[in-house]
Amino acid sequence: MEQQSGSLVSNNRLERNHFLITDINLERTGDGIEVCGTSLSLTDLWIFGIPGSGDGKFFMLVNASPGRWEVDGFIGITAETDAIDCVVKCDEEDVGFIHLDAEEMRSTVMHPEHRLEKKMEMCDDGMQLTMSWKVAEIPSEVNQVPDDVAEQLNNRAILLLCTFEQTGDLLYLTEGISMLQQAVDLTTDGHFDMPGRLTNLGGAFKLRFDRTGDPTDIADAISAQQRAVDLASRGHPDLPSCLGNLGISLLTRFEYTGELTDIDNSISLQQRAASLIPHGHFKLPNFLNSLGNSLTRRFERTGNVTDIAGAISAHQKSVELTPHDDAKLPIRLSNLGTSLTSRFERTAELTDIADAILVLQRAVNVTPHGHPDLPLRLLNLGNSFNLRFERTGELTDIADAVSAHQRAVDLIPHGHVNRPTYLNNLGSSFMRRFTSTGDASDLADAISARRKAVNVTPLGHTDLPGILNNLGASLTCCFEQTGKLSHITEAISVQQKALSLTPQDHINLPSLLVNLGDSFSCRFDQTGKLTEIDEAIALHQRAAGLIPQGHACLPTYLNRLGHSFNSRFLSGGNSGDLEQSLACYRAAATSDVGPPREKLRGAKCWASMLVQHCPQSPEILPSFDAALGLVALIAGLEQTVRGRYNQLESTSGLALKAAAAACVLDRPDKALEWLEQGRCLVWSQLNNLRTPLDDLRIHDKDLAQAIANVSKQLEAAGSSRGQANASTPLSDKISLEDEARAHLALARKWDDLLKIARAIPGFETFLMPPSCSALMQQLPESPIVVINMDNRRCDALALMDGLDEPLHIPLPSFSVEKAREYRTVLRSQLSRHHLRAREANIETSIDSESWVRGVRPAPVRTHVEGSPVHQVLRGLWEEVVKPILDALGFSSVAGTSGIPPRLWWCPTGPLSFLPLHAAGMYRGSDADTVFNHVVSSYTPTVTALTDRVKNRRLVDAQASGLLLTSQPRVSGSSPIPGTTTEVRSIFKQAEESGVRVLKLEGDEMTITGCLERMQDFSSIHLACHGSQNAAEPLQSRFLFHQGSLELGKIIQSNLQNADLAFLSACQTSTGEEKLSDEAVHLAAGMLAAGYRRVVGTMWSIGDRAGQEVATNFYKHLFTQREGTSGAVFDGTLSAIALHYATQELRLGLDNSEHSLLSWIPFVHFGY
Repeated sequence: MEQQSGSLVSNNRLERNHFLITDINLERTGDGIEVCGTSLSLTDLWIFGIPGSGDGKFFMLVNASPGRWEVDGFIGITAETDAIDCVVKCDEEDVGFIHLDAEEMRSTVMHPEHRLEKKMEMCDDGMQLTMSWKVAEIPSEVNQVPDDVAEQLNNRAILLLCTFEQTGDLLYLTEGISMLQQAVDLTTDGHFDMPGRLTNLGGAFKLRFDRTGDPTDIADAISAQQRAVDLASRGHPDLPSCLGNLGISLLTRFEYTGELTDIDNSISLQQRAASLIPHGHFKLPNFLNSLGNSLTRRFERTGNVTDIAGAISAHQKSVELTPHDDAKLPIRLSNLGTSLTSRFERTAELTDIADAILVLQRAVNVTPHGHPDLPLRLLNLGNSFNLRFERTGELTDIADAVSAHQRAVDLIPHGHVNRPTYLNNLGSSFMRRFTSTGDASDLADAISARRKAVNVTPLGHTDLPGILNNLGASLTCCFEQTGKLSHITEAISVQQKALSLTPQDHINLPSLLVNLGDSFSCRFDQTGKLTEIDEAIALHQRAAGLIPQGHACLPTYLNRLGHSFNSRFLSGGNSGDLEQSLACYRAAATSDVGPPREKLRGAKCWASMLVQHCPQSPEILPSFDAALGLVALIAGLEQTVRGRYNQLESTSGLALKAAAAACVLDRPDKALEWLEQGRCLVWSQLNNLRTPLDDLRIHDKDLAQAIANVSKQLEAAGSSRGQANASTPLSDKISLEDEARAHLALARKWDDLLKIARAIPGFETFLMPPSCSALMQQLPESPIVVINMDNRRCDALALMDGLDEPLHIPLPSFSVEKAREYRTVLRSQLSRHHLRAREANIETSIDSESWVRGVRPAPVRTHVEGSPVHQVLRGLWEEVVKPILDALGFSSVAGTSGIPPRLWWCPTGPLSFLPLHAAGMYRGSDADTVFNHVVSSYTPTVTALTDRVKNRRLVDAQASGLLLTSQPRVSGSSPIPGTTTEVRSIFKQAEESGVRVLKLEGDEMTITGCLERMQDFSSIHLACHGSQNAAEPLQSRFLFHQGSLELGKIIQSNLQNADLAFLSACQTSTGEEKLSDEAVHLAAGMLAAGYRRVVGTMWSIGDRAGQEVATNFYKHLFTQREGTSGAVFDGTLSAIALHYATQELRLGLDNSEHSLLSWIPFVHFGY
């Protein structure tokens, strides 16, 4: 926290000077010469011989005119001074000197305006300097001293202090203190200016304490400023400043000693000072700023929330009253940011930390480079980034924190009183980054920085316990990495020392207790000694009992206590410990306060322990309800799409675990609800933002419009908001923080609008995750089969029209391990057949034109019995697909002219990457495949399909039609000339069938033109390369000659007439393993963009195979239109068309492994 005025005092009165040497001038009287390699340039005058001046006194020389310099200050000649030597320097080189006899000057009686002069002895005979001066005699009675002498001393000292604040050079500060002490010594107690001069002297001492940490300086500061307050009567114009500066010095001593009476007195003085300043007075912001600082510090010590609210209010008023070009604006912005950060630590309210970062960035941005306060402002900014990182997990935040803290440490001088704080906070940033990335160098850097902080912190300093505590936490983490007992032993030792130095009523005591308890718990894991875990539990219990009601850290402390009880339960098997552990996790998960991520951690532990130890417990339902509800909060709409996906990586598989637990409890309805709630969250959020509001408009037109407006803004912010990186200029980072803050405000407004809507009768579940009964009422005509994969079991849930709840079909022969094994086998074979990497080479297989869309086909291997791909397809058939079809009563239609019934697959986990639609036995007398039983489609979630059923619509006749494009030769990608033939063939078919069609090839199609035409055509066929971006899903793209068509741009277009998209490209439905529950692929993205059905590919496709499937697909669709002249073109029969097209390709090939891999990748998504 930065102070604006005031500092430290000394009460040691110097002996009175008998006279002053004033108005000192140096003038060149010889010929011009060169000194130090340049023309003469004098910089310093040093005075030696004055008692008590040690190594001499320094005075700065000011070049008043060519060849003439003036001394900035006075020379006091005391009674004990016999003579002085004056040395003139150019930079650090001596130029000349002069010896003055004090007794001779005392014996010379002269008029005050008379000047004395004397030539100097020169180091270089080629030049001559003459020094001249005046002498002001000081009689033995102080009240006879001319008042202007003291005033000039005071004013000159203030200039020196300003120079120190700009340069950080202690020489200026030391000389300033000396002059201020002389001014005070020359002023009587009853003098009108005495309070102000004492206040200035105290401020100078405080400045020196801030730099050196010498406790005598802060004591002297308080003494001088208390004397100033005592001398300033009510009504004295300096009284508010005297009160305010004394309050600042008391605050400073409190920060060093932790003595509560100091901070209480500081606040009382600051409040009194502010009350004496009229509203609108230019000094009012100063006093409000200082009051805010003191209130913030007391809040950090006691936790009283009224203090932090008062602090933020005072700081906000201070900033509002400060002109934009005021030099004090950076200080006031920084202090406001620090107070907002403190409140965030208590409440975990995201708006506070967003506001804090914004104002702290502004403070740093308007602070000149080299300003002595810049390190502190960087420190505060880094702290805020650290805290937001803990809440959001956004890696750019921790990178910014490390950068700011490292820069602050580099700028703070060695020996500075606050250097330990800077090192400690740098260590905190390294630690947080280590816990996120696992980079061992960050852990080493954290320990190094914190050791340095401990070493330079004086014993008795109020920050020492916290610094020791943090060092211990780093060492504990190091022990967890290395297993070396010496690390955990040292951790416990330093943390115990920290605890012993902390007052029992200190607000940070719970934190110290928790960290020490963690260390004992870690040592127990290594040694197994029950005394260690008993001690950990005792410490954690004490910490949880001390945490104030409503504190944001409560869930964290409860989770730590729960972990300790669980460790003891696992060691001793005491059911009481299990109950205590569950109770702690339950309390953390359901807490009204605290970061959602910490509450989610508690909910996951609560649910996992119940599943493991009490699988039939009715508490399983509320535990998973809590966990899945919190997932939506940690990946909320206030974040970018990328940020949400980053958050969801840590929750992958949670919904699947919940569904498995529900199946154990014979609750397939709950299993379905949890799978819908916990999977494809980002796409569901986008779908909610685009939900039709027709029903709501009937009840409240204005509310519906407000929701529509905010939803559009949220969608744009989530997909287009920029992200900063290490090279982003600070001014740009401030703009990005403004955007983030506005984004957060939109998300809050969205939540508020939903609350209003849900208060309307009939809209109680508006945009909430759907219930099982709601889902069962909007089913298509054929079954949807959801297959849940968990480490404990595998189950299918079949949703069929007419049933009240899903049909539960256990799959005991299948497992996650088998799914992963099949995935590994399939990946290996795809790689062996060159179907995973893009290459530009050409090689023949099926025929001489079999170019590959981004890949090169391998030579054909025919009829290998038991080949890996055949084994995978057979395993899927026998262990997954066939049991489901049997349970549904679906028989084979092979050999008949009948069309197989539709069936939608909704796989989860590792099964999402396996071709259920191709499962079967393709050889032998008992050959049978899924093709003989059903027409397969996929859906990312049940809701994605039921929403399309619920919102059935006809294709607009004006938009009905097919947009075709081929992009055969994209720079940097392998050529795919077959796309041209493919598109031309489809174009010809469309024209012959009377379908409205537009074909644009290669350079004819621009990115902007494509987006515009997608609005005009209900269907699109993209024959090109595709590229999936797992890190930035909205940047997954189709590669055109004229650039890249990104998925995010398509989604932003909000296509109202979208019906069918055929993605004749590579790997458009591949997905991302780390986000298997999120359907992060182009096909799902096109569904999210509004297309009702999408044809995609699971891996790279052969150019020839792509042509055949595409042309036969449209041939079937166009054939079904014959006899319906004038009818619109749509994709209603697209699943059946793809079924026949792939079947035709399959039947034209053999059953070799390569042939299977040629047709299997084509898949259908949607209705």
